[in-house]
Amino acid sequence: MDRVIRAISQDGFVKMTAVDLTDAVERARNIHRTLPVVTAALGRTMCAASMMGNALKSEGDSLTVRINGGGPAGTILVVSDNLGNVRGYAQNPAVDLPLRPDGKLDVGGAVGREGMLTVIRDLGFGEPVSGSTQLVSGEIAEDFARYFAESEQIPTACALGVLVDRDQHVLKAGGYIAQLMPGASEETAQRLEESVTAAGAVTKQLTDGPLEDVVFRVLDGFSPEIVERDEVSYRCPCARERVLSALSGITEGELDEMFREDGHIEVRCRFCDRVYTFTPEDKPAILGRN
Repeated sequence: MDRVIRAISQDGFVKMTAVDLTDAVERARNIHRTLPVVTAALGRTMCAASMMGNALKSEGDSLTVRINGGGPAGTILVVSDNLGNVRGYAQNPAVDLPLRPDGKLDVGGAVGREGMLTVIRDLGFGEPVSGSTQLVSGEIAEDFARYFAESEQIPTACALGVLVDRDQHVLKAGGYIAQLMPGASEETAQRLEESVTAAGAVTKQLTDGPLEDVVFRVLDGFSPEIVERDEVSYRCPCARERVLSALSGITEGELDEMFREDGHIEVRCRFCDRVYTFTPEDKPAILGRN
């Protein structure tokens, strides 16, 4: 069961969100048939998007993260709803790179470092609000920390991790975002930095115990209170009706030509790999003549 939890320190100067997204990242791996380094890159992005989406206030709000660093994995795109349910894909899922000298997956090499991280919030009214920052390392967590510092002016500690087994399935995926609130002192910032360092790798924390323990380790000495818990999953809202609506912009002549060439139209969802098939009998529905 995947979960997002939110907490705040007793003094109110540090807030934290943590996520265990193991099942969702494993589902993404199965849907897109990603190789390990892309599984890690996509999974880290999914974890960050889930936590950020969970902060949205209203049903129907959504958050989109787009990362393109010029690396072989291509563009990574992840969408979260207001609870933290996510869906996503990597443009090139079959990228395979040698391990780094330290034995870890070379996520930065797959993502690249010559590009941007963009976050788009669609709050259901007016134009979506977006912010972007130059990638720092392509390792994802550092890049999100920079995004928060530059685009939202919030000092942030961000840790994201995906642990992939030898058979390529996802053993653990999760992370946390810890942020200083307005009025936090330099001493509070220093204490948080020391606590984050002492807590260690987030995948080990998730392996060692429940998600709540991650909060208490990262905010050790801050007497945190958990204020919200939500179950989340890999969730794609695509449906035949939505695809019909998307096809409605095709002219009748274009439809006729497509049906003559192939006998049918196939539309594949990039997020869940579901295939929708339309035949000439569906033409009135596509043209809105039902």
